[in-house]
Amino acid sequence: MEHKSLGVIGGMGPKATSVFFDKIIDRTAAERDQEHIDIVILNHATLPDRTGVIQSGDGRHFLSAVSKDLQLLEAAGVANIAIPCNTSHYFYNDMQRMTNIPIIHMVDETLKVIAGQYGEGSRVGVLATNGTVSSGVYRRSCEAHGLELYEPNAGLQEHVMDIIYNKVKKNLPVESSEFEGIIEELLSAAGCHCVIIACTELSCIPLRPEIARHCVDAMNVLIELSIIRSGKRLAGDS
Repeated sequence: MEHKSLGVIGGMGPKATSVFFDKIIDRTAAERDQEHIDIVILNHATLPDRTGVIQSGDGRHFLSAVSKDLQLLEAAGVANIAIPCNTSHYFYNDMQRMTNIPIIHMVDETLKVIAGQYGEGSRVGVLATNGTVSSGVYRRSCEAHGLELYEPNAGLQEHVMDIIYNKVKKNLPVESSEFEGIIEELLSAAGCHCVIIACTELSCIPLRPEIARHCVDAMNVLIELSIIRSGKRLAGDS
């Protein structure tokens, strides 16, 4: 199988990019350095806040900045591009038009996994930034796959944003039980069949196996596709 290099536009946020890279290493079937993926990571931390630009209705500043990253990755000769930031996928079509290199669509690929596991008509909870929720990227993809999307009420969404912006992004500790309580509320009170971890900052929070088995983490979906499209095998696969 041909081995291909991977380009990553990161920095949204830096902690999430670090976790993404670590998990790619852990999930790649490799016994020596040379069996890992060649990766070009652009940790573009100064990219405009995605939620801010979506809610302001003006994405030009973000697209202007990210276009330079796409040009750099083209010059580096990568075969695929991964962007470990759910909210940025609001601009997916605009970004893909800027480059001939395939950008892995984390949102659509995540919903494909959920549709395959849970089936048409399943109720799916989403935990994400205000920007991701309000942008409708997960809502549209759920509709395309015959799934029912459940978005948290205002109070619960505010709690999610507090964890993302006032804890993870500030590199402050988060009690796993706090985040798990939100997931349990979606599963029990809201009747969701599964919950999408749709923010890469939330992917940094460890979950107990009995909670994690009811979740589909979009970052993990992106990681596995990044490995497979780079011509490598997933660790544990025969």
